[in-house]
Amino acid sequence: MEYLNLGILAHVDAGKTSLTERLLHHTGAIGTLGRVDAGDTHTDTMEPERRRGITIRSAVVAFRVGDLRVNLIDTPGHPDFIAEVERALGVLDGVVLVVSAVEGVQAQTRVLMRALTRLRLPVLIFVNKVDRAGARYDGLLTDLAERLGVACVPMSEVDGIGTGSAKVRPSSLSSGTAERLAEHSDAFLAAYLEDTVTAEDCRAELVRQTRLGLVSPVFFGSARSGEGIAELTSGIREFLSGARKSAPDSRLRATVFKIERGRAHEKIAYVRVFSGDIGARDHVRFHRRGLTKEAKVSAVHVFELGGETVEGRAWAGRIAKVTGLKEIRIGDLIGVPDSEDGAARFPPPALETVVSPATPAVFAALRELAEEDPLITVRQDDVTRRISVRLYGEVQKEIIAETLAAQHGLDVTFSLTRPVCAERPVGTGHSVWFITEKRNPYFATLGLRVGPGAPGSGPTFGLDVELGSLPLAFHKAIEETVDATLRSGPSGREVVDCVVTVTHTGYFSPVSAAGDFRKITPFVLAEALREAGMEVLEPVSRIEVELPADTVTATLSRLVEHGGTVTGSVARGDRAGLTGVLPTGEVARFEQRLPGLTRGEGLMSTEPAGHRPRVSPNRPMPA
Repeated sequence: MEYLNLGILAHVDAGKTSLTERLLHHTGAIGTLGRVDAGDTHTDTMEPERRRGITIRSAVVAFRVGDLRVNLIDTPGHPDFIAEVERALGVLDGVVLVVSAVEGVQAQTRVLMRALTRLRLPVLIFVNKVDRAGARYDGLLTDLAERLGVACVPMSEVDGIGTGSAKVRPSSLSSGTAERLAEHSDAFLAAYLEDTVTAEDCRAELVRQTRLGLVSPVFFGSARSGEGIAELTSGIREFLSGARKSAPDSRLRATVFKIERGRAHEKIAYVRVFSGDIGARDHVRFHRRGLTKEAKVSAVHVFELGGETVEGRAWAGRIAKVTGLKEIRIGDLIGVPDSEDGAARFPPPALETVVSPATPAVFAALRELAEEDPLITVRQDDVTRRISVRLYGEVQKEIIAETLAAQHGLDVTFSLTRPVCAERPVGTGHSVWFITEKRNPYFATLGLRVGPGAPGSGPTFGLDVELGSLPLAFHKAIEETVDATLRSGPSGREVVDCVVTVTHTGYFSPVSAAGDFRKITPFVLAEALREAGMEVLEPVSRIEVELPADTVTATLSRLVEHGGTVTGSVARGDRAGLTGVLPTGEVARFEQRLPGLTRGEGLMSTEPAGHRPRVSPNRPMPA
């Protein structure tokens, strides 16, 4: 039996969850077709999802196409929940990217496609809503090629597009398809120039290049009516099966990409198995940075049809629900730790809000939510006991409040969301505390040099001493303490894009211990940072705005007022597109003004884009 782990990705409201329902129904996995507006879909099971009609947490369901078992992962489309998408990408074999035939390529579509291209995941594109007024065919294909930057091959034609009677039929591969394929293969190019390429050769090469992530077949249809679903289902079987082979290794390698709670409040880990197998009563090791733990698996359930699971062993290629691992977290590697299958790395959240009341129950509930979404960073001040949460946006804040009320019976309020600033060194600083100095009460000598790193590189740790100059445990203590100290630098802000190098070490044996180096490191590092000098950085977001062409001037003016900069613009008839960078703290305010600037026709999408030095001194400094 062959397995395929398939992701469904889209900009919000493109019809992603409706397509999931239609695929499940078409393949016989479910008997009744759910509807988003009715709140009875099989993947949106949380109450806020059903009420709002959006996906918040990734959901797994299964269906079969012949001898191919497909685990389908429905992911959120709203940018506030991009962390869910990040975790899902690392366990996928292929993707169906859903695009609306009416709205076309939207900003979040481009964000997702950039991540898929980096990972070289094979992508099928499904153009949904061909039966809606305003649906396009040729113009949409042009947008896909130009705005997504991928080689697209249409697999469908549509009769009566934009009407309720729209019908989809398969299209034959054109000579243009062969030319497109020849761009990625010297062997195929030679055969094409010699005029020896047959239709079968072209189809086989299309399959090969799709599985390599070089081209994307495009299917048209309607998740609402079911048009084009049969063709898409066949395409999933033909183009995506076999795209990612399991490692030929009997040792267990698996990744945790989701955590939820069972009826008894036990942890349930969603696991993708890359090699080996896992079953009930197995003793397994799981790993995260600097930590390895061992536990006994109490039960393993694999997906069968729809959302149903059956108890059994999970072999390579499968997704399973694993219980018994009480201390497991999202992102942990189970089994052999030397093969972390990467996902796209979206920047962490750059907004912060304070939660009231700051009670132990609220803090415990938030910590539990953070286990299900590790990028929701929850902190409590040791002195004031104030609880703060970092997140991506306002919708996410509303969902957290609703979840705390529904699952824990807690009524909380949030302060105004504010951006979280960071710091980085502007020069080079050096500090050495020798073991013989009066100011040094610890049995340790340590010297550290700090300097600026490349933008977006984060903290980097290195040695300018021999590794054998200290016991390994002492080196580890220094590195871990540097990492922890940089999370709250001299001003209380996180220090980013910083290179820290150990320049001096020394100890007294057998008196010195790892604790001496843990205690001295913050003092040495703080002194080196002060000597280097620090600059404050504010978080920024990459924005894409689609708007009427005659409103560009007014919109640009307001964008600059909010501290934004424009990096590109393009005209498309009576519409225009702007790309740029905007301080994250200004995104919500600018978004509120956009309808008035564009007669209600402007659309904006954002994604975190790291930090930059503050550019507009007239705006109040965020925290």
